[in-house]
Parts: sequence; C-alpha cells; structure tokens
Amino acid sequence: MKKVAAILVAGACALCVPLFAQGGADFARGEEFFIRNEPGEALPYLEKAFAANQSNVEGALYLAMCYEQLDRLDEAAKVYRAILPAGGGKEALIACNLGNIYFRKGSAGLAEQFYTQAIRYNPAYAAAWLNRANARVKAGSLKAALPDYERYLALEPDASQRSRIEQVVRLIQQEFAAEEIRRFTAAENARAAHAAAERRRQLANEAASLQAPAAAPAAVTAVEAVAPGASAGTPGADAPAPAAPEAVTVSAEVPVAGAPVTGTAGTAEAAAVSAPDVEVSAPATDEFKPE
Repeated sequence: MKKVAAILVAGACALCVPLFAQGGADFARGEEFFIRNEPGEALPYLEKAFAANQSNVEGALYLAMCYEQLDRLDEAAKVYRAILPAGGGKEALIACNLGNIYFRKGSAGLAEQFYTQAIRYNPAYAAAWLNRANARVKAGSLKAALPDYERYLALEPDASQRSRIEQVVRLIQQEFAAEEIRRFTAAENARAAHAAAERRRQLANEAASLQAPAAAPAAVTAVEAVAPGASAGTPGADAPAPAAPEAVTVSAEVPVAGAPVTGTAGTAEAAAVSAPDVEVSAPATDEFKPE
C-alpha cells in the first residue's frame, strides 16, 4: 500500500514539473530584467509565467508593476484584482498598489477605498496610511487626512520624507486656522450687514415721522392782494367757509355823485362786494350828450 501511494505521489510531481519548470524559467528571466529596471524586456517573460501559473503571487506582482511602469494602468489593475482574493499574505501590498493605480488615474475616491482596504488587512502597513492621507488631500478632505499623516509618522519615525510630511501637516493646520478666520469673518460680516439694514430701517421710520403734513394755502388778508375782477381762490377742504358779506341797502333813488351811500356796509369787505343790479333810467336832459 505504501508502495502504491509513493508511486501516485511521484506521478503527481512528475506531472507538475513541466508546468513549474516552464513557468519558473520564464519568471526567473523576467525577474532578472525587472530587477535591472528593464520592464519592456521583462514583460513578455512575466506574462508567460503568469499564464502558466497564476498562483505565483510574486510573479503576478512583478507583472503588474511592469504594466504600471509602462503606463498600462488598466492591465496592471486587472492583474492586481485577479490575485487580491488569494494574495498569499500580500493582500495589504496588493490593495495598496491598486490604490496607487487609481490615484494616478485621478480617482481619489477609489484610491482611498483600496488604501483603507490595505489598512484593514494590515494596520501596521505604513505606506497605506501615507497614501490614504495623500488621496484625502487630493479629494479636499483635509480634516480626515491629518490623522493619517500623523499615524504614518508614528509608524515610520525615521522616514526620509518626515520633514516634508511635517510641513504638509503644518499647512493643513494653517488651513484649518484660516478656515476658522473665514467663518468668523463671514459671521461678523453677516452681523454687520444685519445691523446696517436695521439702521436704515430706523432712519427711514424716523424720517417718515418728521415729514411735515400738507399745508392749506395762506389766507389773503388784504383786499389789494386780489386782482380786480378776480376771486380770492377756493378755500381748501379743511379751511372754514368764508362768512357771507352783509347785505347792502341801496336807496331807490340814484345816488348823486359825491353823496354818501345809504346802508350798513362801511368796511373794506363791503367795498369789495358789487352792488346789486338796479335798473335805472337816465334822466332826460339835454345837458348830457355823448362826445
């Protein structure tokens, strides 16, 4: 029985050797060119190795990174997505690299999602914290980016970019301060505008209360102020009606020139009143002849 089992195991290994040897040789050659920073030369060998053995996560990573270096980002993302579910312990790295691709493609939102996924796979993976912070800055989420930068510096206290990252942190904090000033200024401007509007309203009310009312025409007190034959004007609606002039008594006889007029009228107002129409016949005399 043991002999049969040994034969079966040996047969299975014999079947695997040609596939492994072919994939392994291509991978080794591709890896050599990749390490020499020749992605164009490495690519065909790594493609053959991946086609022969897609479970070789390291070979797939090299292949995807070659695509990235050649700006073939969609093909790189396809390889990363294919190996992410069974990343062989490299899931955080694969997810982070996917985030880098989407960051380069200008999709900060997708990049942030994959960086977050990488952090879930490995909370100590410093690169994911740094790159998520960068994606959040690009998306305008400064408040969320700040703790990511601080977490990265805590994980990598001797990082070569520490001074630059600390400068970014200071700029974010200054932006927070400037935003607070803008909010305060906007609130102050709003209050000032409200106060100005209230002052204008009060001024308008005060001006309206000081407005002089409409005045009636001034009464004419002198007879000379009225042109001969003209009336003194119509009193206003609110002015009292003038008193009726006293009646003038005229004698039946035609008054002689120079003789006083009989009656009660002797005031200036009476002088302005026309005498009633009286039909008088001219005396028959030869002394009055028209010229």
